Amino acid sequence: MTHVFGRQTKGKLPMAVRGEGIYLYDSGGKSYLDGSGGAAVSCLGHGDKDVIAAIRAQLESLEFAHTGFLTSPPAEALADALIAHAPEGIERVYLVSGGSEAVESALKLARQYMLEIGQPERTRFIARRQSYHGNTLGALGTGGNLWRRAPFDPVMVSASHIAPCYEYRGREAGESAEQYGQRVADELEAELLRVGPDTVIGFLAEPVVGATAGAVPAVPGYFRRIREICDKYGVLLILDEVMCGMGRTGSFFACEQDGVRPDIITIAKGLGAGYQPIGAMLCSGEIYRAIEEGSGFFQHGHTYLGHPVACAAALAVVTKLTTGGMTARAAEMGHYLGEALEAEFGQHAHVGDIRGRGMFRGLEFVADRATKAPFDPSRKLAARLKATAMENGLICYPMNGTIDGQSGDHVLLAPPFICTKAQIDELVGKLSASVRAVLA
Repeated sequence: MTHVFGRQTKGKLPMAVRGEGIYLYDSGGKSYLDGSGGAAVSCLGHGDKDVIAAIRAQLESLEFAHTGFLTSPPAEALADALIAHAPEGIERVYLVSGGSEAVESALKLARQYMLEIGQPERTRFIARRQSYHGNTLGALGTGGNLWRRAPFDPVMVSASHIAPCYEYRGREAGESAEQYGQRVADELEAELLRVGPDTVIGFLAEPVVGATAGAVPAVPGYFRRIREICDKYGVLLILDEVMCGMGRTGSFFACEQDGVRPDIITIAKGLGAGYQPIGAMLCSGEIYRAIEEGSGFFQHGHTYLGHPVACAAALAVVTKLTTGGMTARAAEMGHYLGEALEAEFGQHAHVGDIRGRGMFRGLEFVADRATKAPFDPSRKLAARLKATAMENGLICYPMNGTIDGQSGDHVLLAPPFICTKAQIDELVGKLSASVRAVLA
């Protein structure tokens, strides 16, 4: 009997006892290829000696100092390293314990910024349908994933939502990718005008949508148009890179590939690579100065923000991702992963779309490729694929509700950047065998 309150109460999970490279091992000795890095977390794989050494060294000098009283060398160094690689205009780093905390911090900072500059009437956020930005009530209320939101709707302050940039299902016949991007981006302006542009604080989106849709990138020009609209109406652009950032898409920040400058960015997952719980909210110098020259106090905080051991681990991770060349490796091996998936599934009768960037890839399953009709949700395709893949020694990230929170199935792949080509072939082979078994 276990006293752990797990994510689900039915069934028993294997007991993980060891990790090495891209593999995890359970108490029975079975190995699992970590094809999704957990939830796009383990970018450096398991057992990285440099990160472990950084944690050990920090523990020997300082394990904790509350940021209400003191700062610490690893927190300062990590902030410096992140800003050195951040988009233009991003100047400050607020260090937290994870992705939901980072998004909550972003939402609260954005609201306080509007108060500091004398625009208290701005109280709304706009996000996109079928989005996910975290499981705390503020982040969940901003997200647009109906399945996750439904039980908690009565106690949440909700954003309004526009269409996602989802080319596979949204682009119309005869429409170029760029035209499609401009059309769906223009929904932001229409929504601003509907609710009153002077009432909106910010627009929140993932540059590459992760868990809810399966590695869906924006089409070229989409985010540049979004930036134009935000600037026109004085709305903050908040980019959620909790899952897609930190080298995952082949650039350190995912938004680099969209040529866009956000006002606030949230990161986590790959920032700590699984070695420590850590996240961060980064903001522009303009936003920081509004607080600095105004109240001088961000009315927000968490006990473990700027945790010295977590910061030391993250600094070692960031060093490997940047000067250590692992982001470049994610781009290189991600190209190979994309080619391998196309070779195996490109003509598959039930794979409608293969998408993503870098080591962040998704496959969307369909009952009919010609009509793009999804499988009936009663088939529980995603749940069966997850279970079958585990039996076959593969950890991947299947989800249902891809289209609207109810219909559609996809699998998300986010393997460690250290993968070799042979290991990517192994991943694709195990996924193919699992898909065959489930669709037989």
